[in-house]
Amino acid sequence: MSVTVRVPAKVNVQLAVGAPRPDGFHDLANVFLAVGLYDEVTVTPADALTVTCSGPDAAQVPLDTGNLAARAAIALAERHGIAPDVHIHISKDIPVAGGMAGGSADAAAALVACDALWATGATRDELLAICAELGSDVPFSLVGGAALGIGRGEQLTPIDVGGTFHWVFAVADGGLSTPAVYGEFDRLTAGTDVPAPEASPVLLDALRTGSTDVLAKALSNDLQPAALSLRPSLADTLAAGTGAGALAALVSGSGPTTAFLAADAEAARKIADTLRASGTCRTARVAVSPAPGATIV
Repeated sequence: MSVTVRVPAKVNVQLAVGAPRPDGFHDLANVFLAVGLYDEVTVTPADALTVTCSGPDAAQVPLDTGNLAARAAIALAERHGIAPDVHIHISKDIPVAGGMAGGSADAAAALVACDALWATGATRDELLAICAELGSDVPFSLVGGAALGIGRGEQLTPIDVGGTFHWVFAVADGGLSTPAVYGEFDRLTAGTDVPAPEASPVLLDALRTGSTDVLAKALSNDLQPAALSLRPSLADTLAAGTGAGALAALVSGSGPTTAFLAADAEAARKIADTLRASGTCRTARVAVSPAPGATIV
């Protein structure tokens, strides 16, 4: 028997970042939106815990117990007195180290898959608690849809979405380290009064009403200056997508993937074609949102 779970990527339509806390994390107002780019994680009984991976940039994915999917299996097994003897296969389609929570998505998927395989009977709250232990973005990968994350992003409040949003994601060469981007944020804001992060009421209302035009004006990412500081070439990608007709453009999370909001499916296709031909990114992907969270298929 095996269990396969499909899990979406995310884009942060707002990422408000506070000053560093004593524990090294930052308080956030993080508005997550799940988008229709998916990884699939399959777990199968095995003699020992193993991880394999296929798909774009699979060679960049760690295959040891440092992999978040493996850590998820271990965490669930420990809670229920089970040996984590499974083979985890990750079929990648979410950009690796791209600011779209691919590793977090795989952790949530592995958790749901192992829970089903082992019939642990874990409650939703228990699974979310394990997710929060694994990483700030993992709970949202389990939930999907849209949500406001506060604390370090793991305390979620679901948000209703009143329509479909069309996106283009420009995939950069190489990745950006999330800790490095936060470190650059701290350097750039050193000596300034960093305000407490708050979700934008205008942005939340745009999601609820499904207004693409209003959402375009409200998108924001406090990490974008840091990502651009570490990877100045991303400015050329943002300009190429905006010049191709995107209503708005921003760095996705900590980057280096850049996200472009399009008016409709046809506009998204044209933006993606232009970005692919621009020489400013490795490829461009079209996706819609919202998308469901980790789901057994």
